[in-house]
Formats: sequence, C-alpha cells, structure tokens
Amino acid sequence: MKQSEDAPPVATDRPTTRIRVLPHPALCPDGLEFDARAGRELVDELLAHGVAIEHACEKVGACATCHVHVRDGAQGLAPPDDDEEDQLGDAWGLDAQSRLSCCVRVRGPSLVIELPRYTKNHAREA
Repeated sequence: MKQSEDAPPVATDRPTTRIRVLPHPALCPDGLEFDARAGRELVDELLAHGVAIEHACEKVGACATCHVHVRDGAQGLAPPDDDEEDQLGDAWGLDAQSRLSCCVRVRGPSLVIELPRYTKNHAREA
C-alpha cells in the first residue's frame, strides 16, 4: 500500500496519524495508507485521499452513511458522544468498533479503518 498520489501534502506543523484503510471491493480495492493531520475529521481525510465514502448529511452526524469500523487505534480517539451513539444505531453492520467518520477527530500514532460493505441507504452495494 502507498500514499495516494493525488492527496494534498500533509502539514508538518501538526502531529500526524498514519491511517491504513483495509481493502474494500468498491471504495478502496487495494487498501491505502496515508498520513493525516491530527485534529481533522476522519471523513475529510478519507475523502482528501480518494476514498469516496458516503456522507449524505454533509458530515453533520445525522445519517450514519459515513460509518466505519476502527479496527486498531481506537484507544487514541475521543469516545463517541450521545448524538453519535444514537446515529450509529441506524448503521448497517454495527459492531463494538463502529464509529461515524464525520464524528471522529484523527488522533494517535495510527488508525486501521475498515469500510463496511454496505451503507445505511444501500446506494453502494459492492
């Protein structure tokens, strides 16, 4: 896996987090690794690096289409708040590692992200 060639450069004045996206048949077939700026929303970093994750509510935490599984590194993230927990109840394939990527601020040395096969609205059934 390599860093996306079309991704914007990472600012060096802020800490970075190494993000590894596991392979997904439609959104990221080969998987992807990149450095993300700490403090940014995970959904914005995924989009900036070419992962076309859905975000039907325009990233305000109201739809659960940007649902991801944080397979490693969750201990470095702030826990979900009540609003995120409420929306997660509508996500497809919910598990104990589920988060809304629009509610996750990138932190910590690394994150491993798995994209669900389907989204709540099933618009993309890869």
